[in-house]
Amino acid sequence: MPQPRAIDTLLAKYSESHLNHTNELIHFVCVPVIVFTLLGMLWALHPLVAFAMAAGAMGYYLRLSKPFAVGMFMMAAVMLSILAALPPASVLPLSVTVFVLAWIGQFIGHKIEGKKPSFFEDLRFLLIGPLFVLSFLYRRLRLAY
Repeated sequence: MPQPRAIDTLLAKYSESHLNHTNELIHFVCVPVIVFTLLGMLWALHPLVAFAMAAGAMGYYLRLSKPFAVGMFMMAAVMLSILAALPPASVLPLSVTVFVLAWIGQFIGHKIEGKKPSFFEDLRFLLIGPLFVLSFLYRRLRLAY
């Protein structure tokens, strides 16, 4: 029997604490928002810091799944473009405020789920969360990952 791919194993493990429909919906909103606001906080330090973080994540995603890396690259490109278009003075306060609110949403979702967030056991799940959300889009569009 063939060994499951790392991405399939990680998504299956992540899914274990994301079975409640309400928690999933919260994650569909909050996870991309958290990615955007994290990039925003890094952008406020210097745009190159945000680009470097995105590039590092892309390297990880590329090792897990080329199709997911393409999707995450497109998402990061859109997010970084939005950050570039925002007034520089607004990026940090907006990012910090929305980042905190999105994390509150995440923890509410996990309270509803009755399970702690996956990243408490393995920090890699901070990078898998966006792929979990993206996997729903890929399945709906019948795209292999």
